[in-house]
Amino acid sequence: TKAKPLSWLNALKSVFASVFGVQSHANYQQDFEATSPFKFILVGIVFLVLFVLAIYAVVALVSLN
Repeated sequence: TKAKPLSWLNALKSVFASVFGVQSHANYQQDFEATSPFKFILVGIVFLVLFVLAIYAVVALVSLN
């Protein structure tokens, strides 16, 4: 059977759940049945960049004193 296409919102939910370690096994298997990993890769890269910028901002604010 052909896997149904994954929406951007579902990819985002899946990446967030994986980052925090709360991804269910059923969702994990469904993600691997997705036709292309492109959405996961793109969402993961955007999340990583935003996370690094947030850490940088916190460090910059703390070190102003």
